[in-house]
Amino acid sequence: MAPAAEMLPGAVNPRPRLLIVDDQPLNIRLLHQIFQADHEVFVATSGEDALLFCETQLPDLILLDVVMPGLDGYAVCRQLKLDARTSEIPVVFVTSQSDSTEEEDGLAAGAADFIAKSASANVMRARVNTLITLKHQTDLLRSLAQLDGLTGLANRRHFDATLDAEWRRGTRSGNPLSLILIDIDFFKDFNDCYGHQAGDLCLQRVAKCLQSGFSRSYDLVARYGGEEFVCVLPETPLDGAEVKAHTLENAVRALAIPHDKSAVPGGLVTISLGVAVAVPTLGSQCADLILCADRALYLAKRAGRAQVKTLQI
Repeated sequence: MAPAAEMLPGAVNPRPRLLIVDDQPLNIRLLHQIFQADHEVFVATSGEDALLFCETQLPDLILLDVVMPGLDGYAVCRQLKLDARTSEIPVVFVTSQSDSTEEEDGLAAGAADFIAKSASANVMRARVNTLITLKHQTDLLRSLAQLDGLTGLANRRHFDATLDAEWRRGTRSGNPLSLILIDIDFFKDFNDCYGHQAGDLCLQRVAKCLQSGFSRSYDLVARYGGEEFVCVLPETPLDGAEVKAHTLENAVRALAIPHDKSAVPGGLVTISLGVAVAVPTLGSQCADLILCADRALYLAKRAGRAQVKTLQI
């Protein structure tokens, strides 16, 4: 069976996403039959395929065979737990053995549970559903802790964790990582003129505008602090990030929020943007990318604001 998504048409609520990793077609068919009615089931026939799948799509739970050619289940589990994006996905080893040493090795690798291949379908469903429920509850609490209370964007903590994870991923893939640092022009003057309540509303409108400018699920828009925002664009070269920055600058200007105290011609709220890109390498630091974007933002402000400047490490 080729790796694929099995989906029921007309589903109203999204079903839990389950990834089955096994090199034996018979085992895949059996597990697929058990879970297809209540889960969106994906299949990987090797450890390498499972890791590639998780690079672009995040399942809610992984059913993982221990013995496979190439990367075995333990190696796959360890790699998943080392990546911030996949570390919280529950991994359940599906095994034909009941060896205590095997269980100890699996738990040491980061597994959440073991299920015997001889277990009944009802037992498998119950244990998987319990783990998925716990994960969803944990995800909800984590998402609330990672949101900025005023704008609803990701907060600084979430940004720091995401940038670190994307930097480490870039060191493995060799793909460029871009950063856009954004500042609302003369925002202190806006607050002084219109009041802090209007300032909060301005921040919310700008944040919503910035968020709507991104469609890729792995891009991140966060509130960096005060009137500053930051965008993380994985696998994006400098020219692509620069085009996106100009699009964002125009979109915020198009909001036509009055700003009579702005020194930018036009009397509207505008933003300055600094764009930086790097190809992460072992031994390099993601802090250098932030400094580079900050430098580009400084150049945009110095040149008159309401514009985009770019730098490349």
